[in-house]
Amino acid sequence: MPSCHCVYHDETSEGPKTPDLIHHTKIEEGIFNINLNDHINSPKPNLTDSSSVSDLLECPICLNAMFPPIHQCLNGHTICSDCKPKLHNLCPTCRHELGNIRCLALEKIASSLIIPCKYQNSGCPSKLPYYSMIEHESRCEMRPYNCPYAGSECNVVGDVGFLVEHLRDDHKVDMHEGCSFNHRYVKGNPHEVENATWMLTVFSCFGQYFCLHFEAFQLGEAPVYIAFIRFMGNETEARNYGYTLEVGGNGRKLTWQGVPRSIRDSHKKVRDSLDGLIIQRSIALFFSGGDRKELKLRVTGKIWKEQ
Repeated sequence: MPSCHCVYHDETSEGPKTPDLIHHTKIEEGIFNINLNDHINSPKPNLTDSSSVSDLLECPICLNAMFPPIHQCLNGHTICSDCKPKLHNLCPTCRHELGNIRCLALEKIASSLIIPCKYQNSGCPSKLPYYSMIEHESRCEMRPYNCPYAGSECNVVGDVGFLVEHLRDDHKVDMHEGCSFNHRYVKGNPHEVENATWMLTVFSCFGQYFCLHFEAFQLGEAPVYIAFIRFMGNETEARNYGYTLEVGGNGRKLTWQGVPRSIRDSHKKVRDSLDGLIIQRSIALFFSGGDRKELKLRVTGKIWKEQ
């Protein structure tokens, strides 16, 4: 395991006698001495040619990049601030007590780094200071997407192509070629009528993929259904498309026209913003005909590309 080049000694001792430049940090009852000679007055390192520095900045427990405060034991083994509380104050490498020692030298080295985005293999060209990268990566357009399936708490992430296969193979979602659709939804069980949550179809058109959602929820005191479409891609691309949804029966109909939301927005976020076709349950059952206890809806729609 990599460690910082450090010396720890008692405050009353003479300390290391060396011409090297020493950075002194007073901690608890002693002095923590870190050799900075290899890093100060040298060109700013780059991650691509400083793999050893990159290794030092990787937490050995969670394998994530470390950010201040970076902790270390007396023997120089480092740990991130998220993992430290889980270790019962023992270094996972040498089992020495961790205490409250910060590796200020490593934090200083990190501040001089310019590193590429971890999604560079997905096409992100960004290179930013080490301490700016975590914010960038949290909103990088090339970061993987979360699984858009609404019927379960699925933690799978990946690019669009991977998620399309995942939806088809693991969630058994229907795949549809074309930009217009005509679906009939039938639920006879009263519990299913009240708690319907479906992602019925993934549409492939214009070389892109779109998800159709239909869900029951409470709007204040009123039980309603909502139908909407999400785009499998980023928000900017989603604005290039439009769609309509229509539901009806007994000579009546409701129509909605909108812009698909990106799957960057969860289905719950879209639902709670009411950005879709809202159907009161009483109206949906009226459209269904019969004794108004079964849900029998026909939803039609189309997707188009804006000029």
